[in-house]
Amino acid sequence: MSLTLKSAKNIAKVLTESLPYIQKFTGSTVVVKYGGNAMVDETLKQGFARDIVLMKLVGMNPIVVHGGGPQIGRVLDQLNIESKFVDGLRVTDSQTMDVVEMVLGGLVNKEIVGLLNKNQGKAVGVTGKDGKLIKAKKLRLKRKGSASGEHSETDFGHVGEIVSINTEVLELMKNSDFIPVIAPIGTDDEGASYNINADSVAGELAKVLGAEKLILLTNVAGVQDKKGNVLTGLSIKQVATLIADKTLQGGMLPKVACALAAVEGGVHSAHIIDGRVEHAVLLEIFTNEGVGTLITRDGLNKN
Repeated sequence: MSLTLKSAKNIAKVLTESLPYIQKFTGSTVVVKYGGNAMVDETLKQGFARDIVLMKLVGMNPIVVHGGGPQIGRVLDQLNIESKFVDGLRVTDSQTMDVVEMVLGGLVNKEIVGLLNKNQGKAVGVTGKDGKLIKAKKLRLKRKGSASGEHSETDFGHVGEIVSINTEVLELMKNSDFIPVIAPIGTDDEGASYNINADSVAGELAKVLGAEKLILLTNVAGVQDKKGNVLTGLSIKQVATLIADKTLQGGMLPKVACALAAVEGGVHSAHIIDGRVEHAVLLEIFTNEGVGTLITRDGLNKN
């Protein structure tokens, strides 16, 4: 396909604009949580794969952590296994956990690996059980009863929280051509498996690896003010204010909390970006404007 002069100039402009960022981030680790629309729309899937492969090609070390809630739900429905949610968490009994491992560690993980490899990458799929990557324990949450006012503990089954991360496997891949693709399943000392929130896994990995960036793909434009304007260049203090005055509520709160914890834990910047935008990851990292919300310790304007 031949390019018009205008198109060629636009491409040259983008490449020129991206050069300082490529130079700045060569050798750095970037943890990307992959989910939402970007994971199901075919055009977005291809764009995401190319973004990750290009990052690796220019010398960055991308690590992909993926979710798969909708895919798990579909398989459970096909098997006539009822899904039960409490406070947004899937109650995961032994039978459901078997399905979670099959879907996350098998179907979804291998699809992403195949997608990256198809786009000339060298992806390797692992779960948190491989190489004892993620040590986990049973999640225990206390909920306040509406009538008695007393706190009761809900049994979520095989829903887990992170105890520790063993980065040995990932460090082996760091200076290689391989791109790790991680399913958020952990295990305890007795070998029991646990389903862990993918945002939490991505954030904790970013911290322990000393990542340059944590990128969370979402189905919204980013963190917004009360008028719906996307906010970026936020500091830890500014985000705390947005939470305190109820600007941030609902499903955005856990993602923002994850981003804050990462930045407070030493990650240089966290990005909550619009995964509905084609090539969102590259646009956020390699352009001046970006496509979402940037959070840093002191509220820098860019990257």
